[in-house]
Amino acid sequence: MRELLKLNITKHIDLSESETEAFCNLFQPKRIEKKQFLLREGEVCKFEGFVVKGLFRVYHIDNKGFEQILYFALENWWITDIDSFTNEKPSQLFIEALEDSEVLLISKREKEFAYTQLPKIEKLFRVMTQKTHVALQRRMIDNLSKTADQRYIDFIEKYPQLFQRLTNLQIAAYLGISHEFLSKIRRKIANKKEDELDY
Repeated sequence: MRELLKLNITKHIDLSESETEAFCNLFQPKRIEKKQFLLREGEVCKFEGFVVKGLFRVYHIDNKGFEQILYFALENWWITDIDSFTNEKPSQLFIEALEDSEVLLISKREKEFAYTQLPKIEKLFRVMTQKTHVALQRRMIDNLSKTADQRYIDFIEKYPQLFQRLTNLQIAAYLGISHEFLSKIRRKIANKKEDELDY
């Protein structure tokens, strides 16, 4: 299970083989069945996770009972509630497996231990945090400046491997639109393609 994690680490920082092994050994493997939760709202998130196999959704339920998906995480992605994990406060999020999944989890204590014993690890998490901030900022700008049609097209172009594994309901919740509105967008795109082919 740790081979994918090792490859992910080497993309960001240079560690010796012994350092990589020592860091990876701080992670605990966990198998999660489809529809099981890695985290529920109200719980304190005690892990940062690396997805080895499967697919997760990270979502919040608003005051009206609507589900708002922050992001999906599939193989080779990291997953956590950074606010709850960092500040040790109850989470506002749910992390649910959409497929039978396998993750590697590191606790806050083990992460702090890695910082003291393997100083380069701090750079790894700094780089990942920066990438997460960039992705969230881009998504916020897209939500403010692009139409739902544009956001849907961007999503399927940017994440084709993810798109194939999701239901229309899940994609709609990620885009912040209703399932019915997503169906209209898909029909509009399909009709446009048919018109182009006819032309």
